[in-house]
Amino acid sequence: MSVDREALTADFDALDAALDNLFDHACDALTVHEQLVLLERVEKVRRRLPALEHPLINNLARQASAEELGGTLSHAIAEWALVSRKEASRRIREAADLGPRHGLTGEPLPPILAGTAAGQRQGKLGAGHVATIQKFSHRLPGWVDQQTRDRAEADLARHGSQIGPEHLAELADQLANAINPDGTYTDEDRARRRGLTLGKQGEDKMSELRGWITPELRATLEALWAKLAAPGMCNNLDEQPCVDGT
Repeated sequence: MSVDREALTADFDALDAALDNLFDHACDALTVHEQLVLLERVEKVRRRLPALEHPLINNLARQASAEELGGTLSHAIAEWALVSRKEASRRIREAADLGPRHGLTGEPLPPILAGTAAGQRQGKLGAGHVATIQKFSHRLPGWVDQQTRDRAEADLARHGSQIGPEHLAELADQLANAINPDGTYTDEDRARRRGLTLGKQGEDKMSELRGWITPELRATLEALWAKLAAPGMCNNLDEQPCVDGT
């Protein structure tokens, strides 16, 4: 597909110029209602902006080599946009869900979360709404069919345009329970979520450890703790710490 680079650059220049013009306006004389209306418009613009970067991120993920990027995609985004690696990774995940896709033969495909993507482009869904719908969609069990997934995602996107993220999260929980009332998850479902993240060392050399473990590992740990973490066990202040329960 051909690209009109001059027109693209001109549009971004026009966007910058429009913002510069808006900064020059004084808002002191506006009524309370007028200021609230403008705040709503500012929020709508803020919500739409991420949709501009989704195609760029997805194109880089599909086309760019590590040599061209100077490392991983998250590293490149963090360096060029001057954001944290965590934020760069979040943007990559969001672009994968909400950005345009291509099939194996290059044919264009709609976004995975099509309803949410449309709501974001229209400024109807903010970052909190998007995160809630992403969390809901990724935590559905693998046995849920695609039609049900698409319908549920579209419903959440539609309701999200009328309520805040907190209420949308409550609605998402209700919808998840309606789809999977028995809480049925397979080993494959759990395997997708399992993992441990080792945080950076602090000034005291301590490190945060976060993650999700399988039911089997939890049962093993609970059995160990029941023995070794009981009162009086493994006390490093004892001259001869008790480790065998006797």
